[in-house]
Amino acid sequence: MILKELRISRHLSQEQLAQMSGLNVRTIQRIESGKNASLESLKCLASALNVEVSTLSQEKFVINKNSEHWKNLPLWLKVWFAFNFLQFRSRRETAVRIEVISHVSGFVFCCLGLVSEAALVGGLMMLTTGYLFHLLKWQGDKYSIWFEAEPAKGS
Repeated sequence: MILKELRISRHLSQEQLAQMSGLNVRTIQRIESGKNASLESLKCLASALNVEVSTLSQEKFVINKNSEHWKNLPLWLKVWFAFNFLQFRSRRETAVRIEVISHVSGFVFCCLGLVSEAALVGGLMMLTTGYLFHLLKWQGDKYSIWFEAEPAKGS
């Protein structure tokens, strides 16, 4: 069930979702941990999150290209997310990883730039790449369109 991913993508705490849905916080916690939910609880949650009840039963959280979040996204950003590192499912952790690698390697190459101009240019390019991926991450958070797979049971 993708309740937790939906809640997080809407920047809601468990307490806020409980208040919006009229359910107990403990009920939200129980459902997010994988326990079965009654049909009435699912209807309350679906109403609060503005999704279909069937959506709550999905195993994975995917980009809904018919959602208002996706439709409001600028074209260049849609293309960037659609081809996110030759994947069709944008993952925040991948953007964070590339951002960190770009910044670290950019810093190292800039330090090597004291010896070689080519290293300095490469370092500046890597830093620019890091900042572009920071922008990608920020826009992904802003529009709530990240694909996040459900964590494996027992993890």
